[in-house]
Amino acid sequence: MTATLELGALEAGLDEAASGWHSVCAVDDLEPAWGEAALIAGRQVALFRTGAAQVFAVSHEDPATGAHVMARGILGSKGTRPTIASPLHKEVYDLETGECFSTPGLGLATFRTRIVDGIIEVQL
Repeated sequence: MTATLELGALEAGLDEAASGWHSVCAVDDLEPAWGEAALIAGRQVALFRTGAAQVFAVSHEDPATGAHVMARGILGSKGTRPTIASPLHKEVYDLETGECFSTPGLGLATFRTRIVDGIIEVQL
């Protein structure tokens, strides 16, 4: 899947706006171990499906360069911690916390996710 996912009319719901949760796409729309970019409430977010029901959301913007490329990063792990490496300079970030393992001082914004009735929701 190479197209950017765009959030449409689903985000208009009052409950979503009040809680900060935004419906993005069906979990089955994401290929495991592959990133996709989504535009959520005007913000570019990179989504990664690492398991049948495990999805991570981080800023699509590379903290080191400002380029919007993180969805094309390389998934991996550091021990039991899931990671994403920037496709540009290979800085490695924790997908759960955004901590940069390779360059002190850098951090990647992370967002909570949940799957409700097969739909991925992201909290901004």
